[in-house]
Amino acid sequence: MLQWIGDKAATASHGLDWVVERICAVLMVLLVLDVWLGVVVRYLIPLPLTFTEELARYLMIWTALLAVSCGIAKREHIGVAFFIEKLPRSVRRWLLLGFDILAFAFFAFLFMYGLDMVERGGRTLTMVFGMSKALPFAAVPTAAALACIQLVLVALRDQARYGHDGHIGAVR
Repeated sequence: MLQWIGDKAATASHGLDWVVERICAVLMVLLVLDVWLGVVVRYLIPLPLTFTEELARYLMIWTALLAVSCGIAKREHIGVAFFIEKLPRSVRRWLLLGFDILAFAFFAFLFMYGLDMVERGGRTLTMVFGMSKALPFAAVPTAAALACIQLVLVALRDQARYGHDGHIGAVR
């Protein structure tokens, strides 16, 4: 039964990661195009386009924060993985679960704090676009929620798989 839950969690984690990776890729393409446009209108064709810097900032924030859940899905935190793999097998499973619980608590707190940020940001406007800051600030609770979901999924996946081969991380 635990293996079945672990397999379903791995499938869900992989699917969510696949979607978020594509969103990050699209945001990165938009970011690169925006920065190129900013360079062109500043140095080559002097046009009064002032939105490129602000848009680049928001695209970068969204991309970086969304990518956190991709790293969680693959357990790509080199320091944690390196440290855990050096420990005796009997300790690894529980230490990994402890790290997952701590990370979940952190991201759950960040989610709740982020919701407050979005609410407060809804009352202020961006400098160039004149739009509510709620959309740029929404990156924080969105990324934190995705991180919490991925943490639960990878914890289920790894706890189920850990009993079989002792390996942590995404298995595709």
